[in-house]
Amino acid sequence: QVQLVDSGGGLVQAGGSLRLSCAASGRTFSRYHMGWFRQAPGKVREFVAAISWSGHSTHYADSVKGRFTISRDNTKNTVYLQMNSLKPEDTAVYYCAADDVAGGSSWPPNRYDYDYWGQGTQVTVSS
Repeated sequence: QVQLVDSGGGLVQAGGSLRLSCAASGRTFSRYHMGWFRQAPGKVREFVAAISWSGHSTHYADSVKGRFTISRDNTKNTVYLQMNSLKPEDTAVYYCAADDVAGGSSWPPNRYDYDYWGQGTQVTVSS
């Protein structure tokens, strides 16, 4: 099993930046595609970004392209989400997730491929 702990959220003004982190433990971290999702109050959890297990491929939701960057450091068992030019619409609880490649992988993973989830970290962007 994999345990994920996401952190780094907070309150920022529009136009500001935050970097979220997700630390993983348990099974081999490098064999998981990783993703970030977010959920605003009253809304369905939506996809934000994904990175392949090797780190060579990334995929982003249209709403965050050019503003957010996903990355990973497998030596530290950590995935990051750098969020720049934040907008009030980005306000949500952000969750990291892991897709076990050994269980059959596709790229990018669909929302039902993710096997493990972090507890979520709140990002609030004020106007």
